[in-house]
Amino acid sequence: MHAFDVLGDPVRRRILELLADGEQSAGAISATVQAEFAISQPAVSQHLKVLRDNGFASVRRDGQRRLYSVDSAPLRDIDQWLGTFRRFWTPHLDALATEIARGKRQRRSEGMQHDRRQPSDEQDAPQRG
Repeated sequence: MHAFDVLGDPVRRRILELLADGEQSAGAISATVQAEFAISQPAVSQHLKVLRDNGFASVRRDGQRRLYSVDSAPLRDIDQWLGTFRRFWTPHLDALATEIARGKRQRRSEGMQHDRRQPSDEQDAPQRG
């Protein structure tokens, strides 16, 4: 199975997201995925098997439990392949970052000007005496 076929399934992507936070038991993965996707435990097990068989996840036994973790090698291969195409979106993301920074500077500058124009509370208070 091709890497993108494996990752094309939203359940498998979600399992990898869960595993990205660290090693998890099959039971914990199954409980989360069953709740989110309304699929059976055997279906979750099948997705875990696909991830294992294609090198995206590894499993180890801990007594009665099976603990899954991400195997990053296939993800590095995908990242390397995507590197060919980064030139198409990197300039756009860089430009977006520049615009966001410019907007933040402008808001900060406008806020400082606004603060300077605000009279202090003491000046607003009516004079008694």
